[in-house]
Amino acid sequence: MTATTQLPASVSPEQATELTSQGARILDVRTTGEFESVHIPGSYNVPLDLLSEHRSELTSSVDQPVILVCASGMRAKQADNALRDAGLESITVLEGGINAWEQRGQPVVKGQQKWSLERQVRLVAGSLVVAGAVGGLFVWQPLTILSLFVGGGLAFAGITNTCGMAMLLAKLPYNRGQACDVRQVITELSAEARS
Repeated sequence: MTATTQLPASVSPEQATELTSQGARILDVRTTGEFESVHIPGSYNVPLDLLSEHRSELTSSVDQPVILVCASGMRAKQADNALRDAGLESITVLEGGINAWEQRGQPVVKGQQKWSLERQVRLVAGSLVVAGAVGGLFVWQPLTILSLFVGGGLAFAGITNTCGMAMLLAKLPYNRGQACDVRQVITELSAEARS
């Protein structure tokens, strides 16, 4: 199977397993902290925020089909768009992400467990909405604007399929595991393709 192989826009965990047995590579675009918590054996990690700046290098170095993975599929779709814009065509997204992979009983490598980025966004957004509403009722009425601001941000995230809060949370030390050496990942992907 070569990088010119046409792949569907997304694949099930079972289809992904079949593709990897034919030489496809798995590229996980979650944060390094999420990747260290749980990942698919043999997968490579390049967080979405780093992938954008290194997409040309990845595109020119990878000559095997690539399956993109994140927690649920949303960040993988963003990575898909970025890599396609850079010229990589033989890519697909794992439907439902690592969550679906685990639910189907597929093998994973587990490390120290951390909350997923999506769960962190729900906690922070929910807490800010409650703080704004309660603070506006009992402390200072203009605090209700906080709830309006967060709600508007979530609506904007839904419409544009980007989340500013997730981007900010991804930069926290909690979400940073070992630093991702993108050039090393590219070298390993290239070497594996040649062997």
